[in-house]
Amino acid sequence: MEITEGGVAVEVEGARDGASEGRADEVFYNPEMELNRDVTVAVLRAYAEREPRAETYLDAMAASGVRATRAAAEGWDVTAADVDEDAVALAERNLADYGGEALHRDANALLHEGFYDVVDVDPYGSPMPFVDAAVAGTRNLLCVTATDTAPLCGAHFESGVRRYDTTPRNTEYHPEMGLRVLIGALVRRAATRDKAAVPICSHVSRHYARTYLELEANATEANATLERLGFVHHCQDCLERDHEFGRLPDVPEDCPYCGSSRVVTAGPIWLGPIADTDFVDRVASAVTDDMGEAKRARKLLDTVAGELDSPTHYDQHRLYKLWSRPAIGMDEFVETLRERGFSASRAHYSGTAFKTDATVAEMREATGDGD
Repeated sequence: MEITEGGVAVEVEGARDGASEGRADEVFYNPEMELNRDVTVAVLRAYAEREPRAETYLDAMAASGVRATRAAAEGWDVTAADVDEDAVALAERNLADYGGEALHRDANALLHEGFYDVVDVDPYGSPMPFVDAAVAGTRNLLCVTATDTAPLCGAHFESGVRRYDTTPRNTEYHPEMGLRVLIGALVRRAATRDKAAVPICSHVSRHYARTYLELEANATEANATLERLGFVHHCQDCLERDHEFGRLPDVPEDCPYCGSSRVVTAGPIWLGPIADTDFVDRVASAVTDDMGEAKRARKLLDTVAGELDSPTHYDQHRLYKLWSRPAIGMDEFVETLRERGFSASRAHYSGTAFKTDATVAEMREATGDGD
């Protein structure tokens, strides 16, 4: 059947909801990922202004070819690759009216043979089997989606350790944890090739994490990115948490706030900014009304642009349950913290998530009676 997405008409073989473009053994159109594709197009528009010399774009796992076709419609010199012959044939038909080529190739082999200005890695599950090749074959911008959120956030602990070479922890800020585990792993892999990978736009939406990393082949800058890695120490009782930069954690035996011995440490993870605020503002401006998820995309990007750089967030309902008090409205809650002199912002992935530099005790006092 034929569908229209972002003003581009494409042929698809079927539709199914889910977190990824498709299973490893089939091709289908996933309407749930339209927000992901809308933001991708907006990023490509903004990045073309940021780096006018960037021209080539590789969709390394093209599936139905919708993302690649939309990139081609934006004027990018597109290559769509897939290991599935049916996917390649479908992508080739979709690209016919917009330019570009579809290749029946393994992404790892293709990326070791040449370079592309922008490389998009959106596999089924973890992107890590493709990262070394993707870093090697990317000149400017590496776009990565991960749909294995349970390993990323520590819910499937052993899988997270194996895939991302870190200690993930399953906390109430699991979306932030998963995103920073992903970015940290990508930054470390890039550094092994003397490349600096800096996230300029990132978000978590439903069952996936997405980040856009600007690459620079510079060993000194790669060293600088490693300095933004570190650890988070989280108390499972009072919910206080601290973070520290560095390669070796100073793990506390007990919580310095409540004395609990139930403190867990996560890391190494990315502790730096997940986005470039000015660039995200330009991405938001590049969202157009012909996008099916324009409203959600603008709200998402506006929130990302205004988010604090804190590597964790708090869940307001979890805190009020801990305090045995009824929760107030989120906007009122955040504004109250600001009025008391703290930095505070909402987080983009949940209506009850927020970031602040206040401690739990300071938040309780600022928004209640402090008992």
